[in-house]
Amino acid sequence: MTAFVPVDPAPAPAPRRAHGQHAARERLGDVLLQHGLLTEQQLAEALDHQQRVGAPLGAIVLARGWVTRRQLYVALAQVWGADLAFVDPVEVDEELARLFPAALLARETWVPLRVERDAAGERRVVVATAGRPSAHIAEQVVQRTGIRRVRQVVTTDWDVQRALRTVWREELVHDAVQSLAERRPDESASTVFVRKQVVLAGLLLAALIAGIVLDLPTTLVVLTATVNLAVALAVGTKAVISTVGTAWETVEQVTDEEVAALDDHDLPVYTILVPVYREAGIVGLLMRNLADLDYPREKLEILLLLEEDDPETLAAALAAAPPDIVRIVVVPHSLPKTKPRACNVGLTFARGQYVVIYDAEDRPDPDQLKKSIVAFRKGGDDLVCVQAALNYFNARENLLTRMFTLEYSSWFDYTLAGLDKLRLPIPLGGTSNHFRTDLLRDLGGWDPYNVTEDADLGIRASARGHRVAVVNSTTYEEANMAVGNWIRQRSRWIKGYMQTVLVHTRHPWRLVRTVGPRQAAGFGLLIGGTPLMFLATPWLYAMMIAELVRPGVLVSALPGWLVQVSLANLLLGNGVIIYLSLLAGFKRRTYGLVPFALLSPLYWLLHSIASYKALWQLLVNPFYWEKTQHGLSSHVQVDDTPAGLGELGVPVRTEVHA
Repeated sequence: MTAFVPVDPAPAPAPRRAHGQHAARERLGDVLLQHGLLTEQQLAEALDHQQRVGAPLGAIVLARGWVTRRQLYVALAQVWGADLAFVDPVEVDEELARLFPAALLARETWVPLRVERDAAGERRVVVATAGRPSAHIAEQVVQRTGIRRVRQVVTTDWDVQRALRTVWREELVHDAVQSLAERRPDESASTVFVRKQVVLAGLLLAALIAGIVLDLPTTLVVLTATVNLAVALAVGTKAVISTVGTAWETVEQVTDEEVAALDDHDLPVYTILVPVYREAGIVGLLMRNLADLDYPREKLEILLLLEEDDPETLAAALAAAPPDIVRIVVVPHSLPKTKPRACNVGLTFARGQYVVIYDAEDRPDPDQLKKSIVAFRKGGDDLVCVQAALNYFNARENLLTRMFTLEYSSWFDYTLAGLDKLRLPIPLGGTSNHFRTDLLRDLGGWDPYNVTEDADLGIRASARGHRVAVVNSTTYEEANMAVGNWIRQRSRWIKGYMQTVLVHTRHPWRLVRTVGPRQAAGFGLLIGGTPLMFLATPWLYAMMIAELVRPGVLVSALPGWLVQVSLANLLLGNGVIIYLSLLAGFKRRTYGLVPFALLSPLYWLLHSIASYKALWQLLVNPFYWEKTQHGLSSHVQVDDTPAGLGELGVPVRTEVHA
């Protein structure tokens, strides 16, 4: 049976009080002193800190490592006048559990345990809650079971989480994977091609084959002219957007004075989601990087999302002995095994008013959370997401990291800023996306079938009338330094762009009516045009090389003007990318990277290789998540956390809470 623990270990426990009577008669600090868990000095310090940050006393002493989670809940049970239960998931009545949705229980942190009979023989439902027993919980139970008597016992939030992961496992998996596809199938990439797209592709292919058979010269002219027009429009769109971004930089500009004016007492709880898969070596690095965040520890909730089939990373996380503000959430195994699926599970358990995603190796600016709060407060109710810039701490490691850094500096400093200023849909980056939690849930979370779920979510938010903004803060992460690893990562990103275009063009007229013609055109030319540019680049290079080797060789098949347009397209496209990369180097004052901008044409050819791989995978394996290996850089150090300290800067105990 579930083990009930006496709430007062003293020889003569006080008589049980009614729930409405205990709050004024016994305080948590007094109980912690009584149990010898705090000293008078610690309690005074905690109460003083509570006045400054406005967090519950229990959260403060837990974040400082002065008590364990179970010690805290023993004391809370006494304060609340309830029994304490250490919940074993095998004791939860599964038939009863099916009456309650997992998402509701996760947000409110309670679970129904069983139906029993009291001393008078009447049926009652036993509920374990990680918060104060309340009439609200009792009402929920009565409404869903029809049983009018409810007994509420206290348990830890980790016990609630473990019970949910075990007993409600299938529901959690189903919601994380299928919720968007079932609620809004037109917004899900679970179907790669809809019937209309298949028919259109078939008609175009038939027309191409017929043209080749009946009139090859004209067909080549039409095909080449169409590709050139699309590439010119895509390059021109990117040039215009980035030019606007160079002048405006960012809409949600947050000053240091605005950050300093924030009162810690008024800051909300912030949830940090960190999905990690097969990256055991950098768990300690993650803890150290998050320790630098300038945000009250008591108002941080860090959910480390680990996969069930990755015991090595789980063991490394437990060995790191993270402080109690870090919760390890083991994501049940299911397909597709993608980052957005894990993030959806994390979103179910998130209790913060805001939620952000960080990758395991990320080093965000210390004031990034506070800057995001200011940006949300300035941005209005339609602002659903604030995107911070990404850059790289190992930019000078080799040629590839230099090119990667220039590309990302241009994208985040200019392209996204231009999209923001022009109010065009913003494709999000894979990390440092800050969301209003309630609006993110309303959007349906992330699409687990889209391998660039971040870009898709940014477009989906715009289509639903919300706004995405960028903020002047940077997260530093590890630039990919190995070509094979880079191609795996980039092919996944480009495949995701292709998926996003397919999803959001299923009903093109609806898209135009929803977001407006200018926004729809910007989406099509930037998100759709980017893969097209990469796919077309090798053929434009082939034409240029042919003309250089044998001038006029293509004129027999193509008009001279079209050959010239193709060559101009190639030169213009590369010129724009080189120019923007040069500007990005100067903007970030990374002057040593500026000369490498001249190598952008070669870097584009790598994109072309990744694009053809992405196109092939879109046809044969659309939901496959190409895993990017992190921790390869010599700049990543994982062993220098001072002994005796938790990686978030507070002492930790040797016991591990599973």
